[in-house]
Amino acid sequence: MTTESSAQILTYDPLARRRQIQIIISRIVIYTLLLIGAAVILIPFVWMLSTSLKTEKQLFEWPPRWIPDPVVYKNYWKSWEQLSSIAPGLTFWRIIANTLFITVLAMFAEMFSSAIVAYGFARFRFKGRDVIFFIMLATMMIPGTLTRVPAFLIWREAGLLNTYDPLTLPAWTAWGPAYIFLLRQFFLTIPREMEEAATIDGASTAQIFFYVMLPLVKPAFLAIGVMAFQGNWNNFEAPLIYLNTTQLFPLILSIQFFQQSLSKEAPKWHYMMAMTVMMAAPILVLFFAAQRYFIEGLNVGAVKG
Repeated sequence: MTTESSAQILTYDPLARRRQIQIIISRIVIYTLLLIGAAVILIPFVWMLSTSLKTEKQLFEWPPRWIPDPVVYKNYWKSWEQLSSIAPGLTFWRIIANTLFITVLAMFAEMFSSAIVAYGFARFRFKGRDVIFFIMLATMMIPGTLTRVPAFLIWREAGLLNTYDPLTLPAWTAWGPAYIFLLRQFFLTIPREMEEAATIDGASTAQIFFYVMLPLVKPAFLAIGVMAFQGNWNNFEAPLIYLNTTQLFPLILSIQFFQQSLSKEAPKWHYMMAMTVMMAAPILVLFFAAQRYFIEGLNVGAVKG
């Protein structure tokens, strides 16, 4: 053993040892808090899933069971049979078709209209551009409920109540300032030389936008797609205001209608939770499928600009 290695073995640094112990303890505390936080968030979802698979008798057992025995999968289609018996014509597939029509149409409208406006703010110079952009961002501080009554009066005068137009047409007006801001930040990171090269090759402004710029902002574009899908899928207030025919109800409004219809009877929580699981499942699947683009889009859009 050399003199140098012997000196290293005999050397003891209490300050470094104390620092190492502090790091280990801090990590243990952080991970413990994260586990507690995750449990607090997940427990309601686990309970919702558990309740959706119980018999009506098991709902009121004490102590409650986390794992149902027996597991009743038929609650998932029995709940929709119950709803159809209350509102004839409001079948499961009709509800899904209504929901997807509203959600997908509004999602694509928000994505493309926001991208076009963001590209204009990022690349075109015009008088009052920065002022208009600031005013647009300031509209984020206006609560949506504040404009519900004026919007309702406009749609009523237009004769478009009890249609899907009030739920989808506004999406074509780029009504998401946050989406525009995020995409604008992405567009600002793209070198202008790429557009100049495309222009030299004979590409028009529309071709540059769709074939050059949009593919380059794919993470942000998909991120706002996820957010737009989630917002429209969970939109409860607008359908409640504008729709009054049960055959037009989306999923979230159908669940509320089912709950109200059974308010005078014993609560059928197993059916309600089965519907709620089906309401939450597409959002979770979409997020986990696109989370890489979602996180990348938010991070780059927030940092660069």
